Amino acid sequence: MTLTPEDLRRLAAPIATALILLVLGGVLITSSGALLSAAQGQLAAAQAERRQNTERLARISEEEREVKEKIDLYQRLKQLNILGEERRLEWADAITRIRKERELLDLRYVVERQRLLTSLPGKPANVEFYASTMKVDLALLHEEDLLRFLADLRQSGNAFYSIRRCAVSRTGQAGTGVGIAPRLRAECEIDLITILDRAAKK
Repeated sequence: MTLTPEDLRRLAAPIATALILLVLGGVLITSSGALLSAAQGQLAAAQAERRQNTERLARISEEEREVKEKIDLYQRLKQLNILGEERRLEWADAITRIRKERELLDLRYVVERQRLLTSLPGKPANVEFYASTMKVDLALLHEEDLLRFLADLRQSGNAFYSIRRCAVSRTGQAGTGVGIAPRLRAECEIDLITILDRAAKK
């Protein structure tokens, strides 16, 4: 088929339109690819930021939990009167009350001078652990008297009571028939531990 000049004139406009459309199509495809790549990059960045935010929130949540646990422990120690200076008068009152309530026939004790156990570094100041050793000499009707005395002492608070040593021996006394005589004697060494936070004093 032979095209005449007239036919070529008639086809010029559609051919030009087709070429323009092909060029525009190529431009659209190229720009679409670039936009897709940019969108994918933005999505990856958003996902990475989301992961970082999730990890940050998890760390904050864990830190909040740890702080709450430490505050709870601090409040518990404060309620037990373990924090701060030693309370010798309260210790004496507690032993007097226990002796009276348990009807202990013979209870003698002496509290030695306070000594530093350890100092732990902290912010803004060190936390120091002190101990005063209390030596107790106690007459017993039976072993349970000693266990009750130690339990009452722990429940009285005012320090953390750490039992270093307790030795129970027989007195060799026989019953007189008139009254109940202690047949056992206990000698104990008990550390009364207090915690001093230097920063809390300021």
